[in-house]
Amino acid sequence: MTATDTVTPGTRRALSSLSIVLPCFNEAPNVLAAVTEARQAAERFAHQHEIVVVDDGSSDDTLAIAEALAAKDPRVRVVAHDGNRGYGAAVRSGIAASQGDWVLLTDGDLQFDLSELSRFLDLTAGHELVAGYRLGRADPRWRLLAAGAWNGLMRHSFGIGVRDVDCAFKLVRGPSLRALALTCDGAMVSTELLVRGRMAGWRFAEVGVQHRPRLAGEPTGGDIRVILRAFRERQALLRRLRAERRSASAAQRTAVA
Repeated sequence: MTATDTVTPGTRRALSSLSIVLPCFNEAPNVLAAVTEARQAAERFAHQHEIVVVDDGSSDDTLAIAEALAAKDPRVRVVAHDGNRGYGAAVRSGIAASQGDWVLLTDGDLQFDLSELSRFLDLTAGHELVAGYRLGRADPRWRLLAAGAWNGLMRHSFGIGVRDVDCAFKLVRGPSLRALALTCDGAMVSTELLVRGRMAGWRFAEVGVQHRPRLAGEPTGGDIRVILRAFRERQALLRRLRAERRSASAAQRTAVA
């Protein structure tokens, strides 16, 4: 991340450098607008920025469009998966590729207005993560009901005191985020990030954000395969965390002895 943005007079600039991570799967109708909106937000709120587009094995023209954008703007970088590895894998690849002091984890489906990042900036002081929660969520009723049940399950299973676990509008301190050992390849990555962040002593803040309807592209959240994978990953993460706690306790007892 070497290029410095041209400062717009009168614009507040709170972040030294910002990486915006956009996981994409079959988002050809959206990726151009998503990168454009990301660029506009980054130029307003950061001295330096990069946009990391992660193509998760799309079967449409998402990758070609993203690569064409990157060829025109060195601040746009593309990470390409050989196949469809999952939302969590795309998020993890984007995090690994990021270089910014702050990382905005969002999606490439245009359901968030990234100009609302302005409301996150004052909360970066003293917090490692500022998490959005959706106001007036623009999804079908069945998805609202399913999301509410899933959110409650995550809060109960992992003790997460966050209103909207899976909201794809999270601003995270870059070095802290890249230090997390995330493992989930599916939708559970959002829960794992919050759990491991808490374990690492992160301080959280929350901000309500507007949610726009999806107008194009392929939603995957209602895919039965994605849902079943999330439940399997939930069980695997619970087991993994228990094993890690047992190992840490054993190591502590050994150190004391």
